[in-house]
Amino acid sequence: MTKLEQRFPVGAPVSVDELLAEMGDEPVGGRLRVGDPRVREFLVALARRLLAPATARRFPELASLGFFLRRGEIDKIIDSVTPGDDQLRFPRGLVFHVPPANVDTIFVYSWALSALAGNSNVVRISPRSAGAATAVLDALNATLADAHPAIAQTQRMVTFGHDDASFAALSLGCDLRVIWGGDQAVSQIRRHPLRPSARDLTFPDRASFAVISAAGWLAADAAARRDVATGLYNDSYWFDQAACASPRAVYWVGDAESVGRAQRELFALLDDVVTAKGTEVGPAMAIEKRVSTYGLAAEGVANEIRFTGNAIATLDLTAPEFVPRRWLGVGTFPQARLESLTDLVGIVERRDQTVSHFGFAREELVTFAEQLAGRGVDRMVPIGAALTFSSTWDGYDLLREYTRLTVVQTKS
Repeated sequence: MTKLEQRFPVGAPVSVDELLAEMGDEPVGGRLRVGDPRVREFLVALARRLLAPATARRFPELASLGFFLRRGEIDKIIDSVTPGDDQLRFPRGLVFHVPPANVDTIFVYSWALSALAGNSNVVRISPRSAGAATAVLDALNATLADAHPAIAQTQRMVTFGHDDASFAALSLGCDLRVIWGGDQAVSQIRRHPLRPSARDLTFPDRASFAVISAAGWLAADAAARRDVATGLYNDSYWFDQAACASPRAVYWVGDAESVGRAQRELFALLDDVVTAKGTEVGPAMAIEKRVSTYGLAAEGVANEIRFTGNAIATLDLTAPEFVPRRWLGVGTFPQARLESLTDLVGIVERRDQTVSHFGFAREELVTFAEQLAGRGVDRMVPIGAALTFSSTWDGYDLLREYTRLTVVQTKS
């Protein structure tokens, strides 16, 4: 079994047995509880570091994380899981998180909610993680200097390779295993058994798309249209459009003439945003996009492809149901036209996660959700909010998943 590199708190490499033994001791001030003030204060202090202008400018996605960890947001999350009169809510125990490498910040959301639930946590940081992940780890360690000692005693983030012995030992030692990163990752890690009282919380492969009402677009003012273009940029270009919630297609609802006009206007505005942001797509990614899009054309799935430099590629699908759910490269937007939102019902699959939308009334979206009846789509959010994390994700209320209830009843 290899030694684990301790990333937070920073320390000498340790074995899994050493790590679990250290975490088994009762922390200073007693065991953590749901909404523990020691954790709350640490997360609020971390949020301040992440929202510092220098950090937010370098990694805009960290600003979203900082907003998520503000005191007001944390208080709302805790208030949402207040148990009933005959119930008490407690932490699950030790939670082992296996986040993906391609979304640098998801490990913080997963860990923060579990810590807020009062759990001890071990987070495996992929050796391939860099950039924003490193910035977060630096912020975590800097925040630790003024934190309560219980944080360092109960929260660990470590790096190790694809070492079966380490995965197996951590799996047997935990009360809840949280697996992100796709079907293959889930299947591989599930090969390692849990103890009978433990369980898995899994986040397998998901796909997402945007849907825009052409009538809504044409009725919107210039400022609203620019906001949609900026929102589509944020949803798509952060994490190279590889996040599960990033739109991998754009559906347009309306007549052909209105849709054509709206499409041209949106992607012209998106090009302005790309230019203003100084976004550069390198040769390797540009080649990836061309291989992907021309491949779809060869398969008969797409009948027209347009490139705006290396940054934007749009392609018209030959039929709406041919939407490709796989990653095609950052800034690639397959498109199809529908007569109504209802036409999407038969196209949606269980793996479809997020619908980012513009131009629809709430009643239309609720009707769409009712027609789907839980067979797919876990969240519908305005364009620009696709990557805004919530304590409800993939249909799970995470804080409830990270806790357990004890029922106390007496004779009346």
